[in-house]
Amino acid sequence: MNQRSIHIQKLVLAAVCLALCMVLPFLTGQIPEIGSMLSPMHIPVLLCGFLCGPAWAAVVGAIAPLLRFMLFGMPPLFPVGVAMCVELATYGAVSGALYRLLPRKPINVYVSLLAAMLAGRIVWGIVRVVLSGADGAAFTWAAFMAGAFTQAIPGIILHIVLIPLIVLALQKALPWIRKE
Repeated sequence: MNQRSIHIQKLVLAAVCLALCMVLPFLTGQIPEIGSMLSPMHIPVLLCGFLCGPAWAAVVGAIAPLLRFMLFGMPPLFPVGVAMCVELATYGAVSGALYRLLPRKPINVYVSLLAAMLAGRIVWGIVRVVLSGADGAAFTWAAFMAGAFTQAIPGIILHIVLIPLIVLALQKALPWIRKE
């Protein structure tokens, strides 16, 4: 398969991931009490990192919250949407970069995923601190821990279970996903 066709396939996959970012919150929103905790927009961005690489995934992650706000009014643009743009871009970039750098072993899918999830949450916290300084609201350590970890436990579990299964299945079906 030549580079041009791989580029087109990655473009199409990135577009599908962006479309999933628009649709998945509608599905999980129907689950009372934990729907938003499942972090549905994170799933396609993380998958995009594995399937398309860090650059494509960072773009999808940065665009998704803004596009969803423009189309549906959610997530609120400030401060949630802005912080999500940077967080999701980090998820995509880190998952894609580590997946490309590490040897092709199933354990490295988990390593890439966990590192991306941790990096994204840290960046989210930093952005929220900066934005809280801009609007005068306090963003405390407790607010960071609650938003990044405690309230996100259902999503963290879902991502750790679901994403590696999908990536490992697609590795077998689409051998070109490991090429840059």
